[in-house]
Amino acid sequence: MKHLGQLIDDFLMYLKTEKNSSELTLVNYASDLGQLAEFLSELINQPVESIQPDQITHLSIRQYLGHLQFLGRSRTTIARKMAAIRSFFKYLIRQGLISKSPVELVGTPKREKKLPGFLNATDAAKLVESPSENSLLGIRDRAILEVLYGAGLRVSELVGLNLGDVDLVNGYLRIMGKGNKERIVPLGSCASLALEEYAQTSRKVFIQRSRGKQASVANNSEWETAVFLNRQGSRLSSRGVREIVKKYARQSGLSSEVHPHMLRHSFATHLLDGGADLRSVQELLGHARLSTTQVYTHITREQLRRVYRNSHPRER
Repeated sequence: MKHLGQLIDDFLMYLKTEKNSSELTLVNYASDLGQLAEFLSELINQPVESIQPDQITHLSIRQYLGHLQFLGRSRTTIARKMAAIRSFFKYLIRQGLISKSPVELVGTPKREKKLPGFLNATDAAKLVESPSENSLLGIRDRAILEVLYGAGLRVSELVGLNLGDVDLVNGYLRIMGKGNKERIVPLGSCASLALEEYAQTSRKVFIQRSRGKQASVANNSEWETAVFLNRQGSRLSSRGVREIVKKYARQSGLSSEVHPHMLRHSFATHLLDGGADLRSVQELLGHARLSTTQVYTHITREQLRRVYRNSHPRER
């Protein structure tokens, strides 16, 4: 039978090829399972290359949980690591390598309930309108911010957009979301205009630059299909988008903690504030469960409480 390290590698390959997991998920799972393997190696006093899955018991998992708590890891971090471990052992069961998961009898600390951060409508507008319309990068960045906020996309969904996914005539995007699930989302008028201007100006110049440098076949395929390109004509990366958002957040005088997902949170919150029903917002965000979308109702309720406290004459 394969040892623990090989099985972890097999599991990560399964997530990548079969489950179409995001790059961030793969990195996190690799880190979390690697840390578990190192702990078990010290606990059992064996190298990872000789540990078999049937050597791992619920007691050793509990000891690892205690180890994480001793290190001062937050409940959210521990819950994420335990989710990775549970998923790994479920995979081993499905592969017929073990009959029972050692994690079954181990409880997971409840996650700390944190409401997602979002921008108010004024700050969101200030952010998306901050790029200069007099530069190629500014035009591209304006389109990126408008689409993130106007369609509520995840960063991975934005950078994965291809030309065939965009219908500017009717104002729609075809999005390939988590778990390879496809959804159609409307594109607002501001986002449509910004995207059209980018396609007609900056993108064409980035492509010309790439051609001028005798780009490789791989790069050619990128600028032929990808919507958002970097200045070299290659598909823009998720990291690149995060840096763009941080740059304009600073430029707009907003918090340095503003990140792309905050625009997605703002999109959902502003829809609900405007009277959109929860099911429609769930569909637009591509959430598998309504409970995931319901967190935004807590945000709007908090806003209502603040309005009440500040406005009602009998509230002191």
